[in-house]
Amino acid sequence: MANSSMSFASKILIGLGLGILAGIVAGEEVAFLGVVGRGFILLLQMAVLPFVSISLISGLGQLSHNGTRSLVRYAGGFLLLIWGTVLVIVLAAPIAFPDWPAASYFSAALVEERAPFDFIDTYIPANPFRALSEGVVPAVVFFSVAFGLALMASERKGPLIEALLGAQDALRRVTGAVVRLAPYGLFAIAAEAAGTMAPARLAGLQVYVVTYIVLAILLAFWVLPALVAAVTPLSYRETVGPARDALVTAFATGSLFIVLPLIDERARSLLAQRNADAEAIGQVGVVVPIAFTLAGAGKLLGLVFILYSGWQSGFPISVLDYPEFAATGLFSSFAGSAVSLPFLLDLHRIPSDMFQLYLVFDSVVGGRFSALAGSMNILALSLLAGCGAAGWVRFRPQRLLIWGAISVLLSTILLLAVRQGFERFDVPYEGYTSFIERSFSMPTVAWRDRDEPPQPPAGAYRDGLSRVRARGVLRVGYAPDQLPYAFRNSLGELVGFDVEMAHALGRDLKVRVDFFRTQPDRFPELLDSGALDVVMTGLTITPERLEGMSLSTPYMHQTLAFVARDHRRDEFRSLAAVQSISSLHVAALARDDMDRIRELLPHAEVSLVDSPRRFFRSEDGEYDALVFAAEAGSAWTLVYPRFSVAVPHPALRRVPMGYATARDDRRMAAFLDDWVLLKRGDQTIDRLFRYWFEGKSLPGQTRRWSLAHDVFGWGRSPDLEASTEGSTPPRVVPVPAPMPAPAPAPASVPVPADSIDSGQRSDVNP
Repeated sequence: MANSSMSFASKILIGLGLGILAGIVAGEEVAFLGVVGRGFILLLQMAVLPFVSISLISGLGQLSHNGTRSLVRYAGGFLLLIWGTVLVIVLAAPIAFPDWPAASYFSAALVEERAPFDFIDTYIPANPFRALSEGVVPAVVFFSVAFGLALMASERKGPLIEALLGAQDALRRVTGAVVRLAPYGLFAIAAEAAGTMAPARLAGLQVYVVTYIVLAILLAFWVLPALVAAVTPLSYRETVGPARDALVTAFATGSLFIVLPLIDERARSLLAQRNADAEAIGQVGVVVPIAFTLAGAGKLLGLVFILYSGWQSGFPISVLDYPEFAATGLFSSFAGSAVSLPFLLDLHRIPSDMFQLYLVFDSVVGGRFSALAGSMNILALSLLAGCGAAGWVRFRPQRLLIWGAISVLLSTILLLAVRQGFERFDVPYEGYTSFIERSFSMPTVAWRDRDEPPQPPAGAYRDGLSRVRARGVLRVGYAPDQLPYAFRNSLGELVGFDVEMAHALGRDLKVRVDFFRTQPDRFPELLDSGALDVVMTGLTITPERLEGMSLSTPYMHQTLAFVARDHRRDEFRSLAAVQSISSLHVAALARDDMDRIRELLPHAEVSLVDSPRRFFRSEDGEYDALVFAAEAGSAWTLVYPRFSVAVPHPALRRVPMGYATARDDRRMAAFLDDWVLLKRGDQTIDRLFRYWFEGKSLPGQTRRWSLAHDVFGWGRSPDLEASTEGSTPPRVVPVPAPMPAPAPAPASVPVPADSIDSGQRSDVNP
């Protein structure tokens, strides 16, 4: 009985709370609930676009010509003013974001060629049904408005309006049925988020929460009611006072829809008290439902999350993109956050998994403040339309200027206060630690990491493959400063993409692997002498290298880009923008890159540097940018978070990466070519790329902390006792001296203290 009397909002909060608790207790054991959560999100989105389209068509179609002129003049005019005001406040939200270091691993979205944004195709649908099926929200809204306006003039619109209202009611029932599943759907979403999401991802969410709440309160209790007071006889107290019960109800329930009758009644009553005529009061009945369908302050506030997501993930939206962002955000907001936010995240190349955070916040807090601002938005617009029809609207420049000035001043003060408040907290930067503490993602073979130069073999061998077999050791050369291909992590272990590929090669050959740290200019002679068998260190395939070494078939391609300081990232967004920079000084790591840059930027000064560190440690102004691979450059920005990767469009070029062998060793070269194809086919290369470049954990390789495993020890096997977040499979004992016979190393032997060069620690220090 108690359960049946429980409010729906309480059920939602209980579902969220239980989901968070389940995630904390069980950790990644509840990851399977992500399927349920994604299904719930899709169900929410299912009926939204049809409902928006039908609501717009029926709402506009019901209007008569008598009231249309006044409605368009006042309601339409003030709606545009409110939209512009709210969008300006939303675009100012990044003022509140503190200057915390932010960097991210490589994302494929960074190098994807995106077609130029086309306003015509986005807003004017050649095929409305295609726009509906593909979720192009602005086009759907444009078509619906055009249809509704045309229907308004039709003399035979009655039956169609009735049919549309029936369809609208049916879609509302569908949505209502899905919403009743919210406690269960949000339980699944919260459980997966709490069980699988790294705590560092949640660290910055507080910035969005506070910024959102501050802006919602500002809009609900100053900007919108003060606008009504500035242009009508209604005072601020008259506007806010009678609406308090509607605002409180909307905030308490988190639902704007259920307070529409209350808003309608309060607006009509307020106009009647001022002796408005019946036509003016009747405007309220038209404006309230249409305003609910259109994008209002509550929906537009959701755009703050897009700006926050870009800041948090290291892909901030440029000020130059604000016009496009504002336009697409406005029209996308007609469909609500469930449809508009994923669309905008994808449009602006921001990781879409950030949307899961929004859903959790919106269910607990955000929806209530959105309903609060939305309620005042509808009330203010209906009062402005009613006063306009009654002839009470007076545009007094002095009062409007005062309203605008106070709004700007309050917004600035509040946002700066939020920023200053957060900057007082010493929030540690996690990107460097998450990268430098990464270890092996797969089991290793026996190995040694050596700094002394390798010695040529004592005997004569027909080819490198025979030499490796006879010796029982694969000698691999690598160069310093090769993130994330080869570097020493915080434990002093030699790790990285190509290091793990070398272990895979040693495992397939059933030999030990010795790594030799050597300068790149010595690779050809060491390979020719047989001192090294192969070089695996992020080598690009260039004509110059092909003259001195044999390079394998490419195992990946990298995209040349610019690395620049954060505040200059936008200057390198396109080749045209780069070419417009005067006195451009660019650093490059390879002569081949220098030649390419001189072709594209003939007026730029190009300097060759021997290491990326030379650029990252330079004084501000010495170099404008570094020409570097976007994939590897993202790893360096984790170490130096005040720099960003900027991929100009069109891209500079794609460069192939290969493994080097002796120039005349055809057998070893052919073996490596075929071996690379095998590793590509068994997904080894893809898995290692996701781990080292994109920063993703491999299935079963890492595990989130949880109460069940880490406190109570439930489900933990003895051999996983040392496995904690960020840990990796145990490293095998390096085997000294030549092995008498090739054999795979044991899988779980502890590593002696002298297995790494004594005292050797990470070589990746900022």
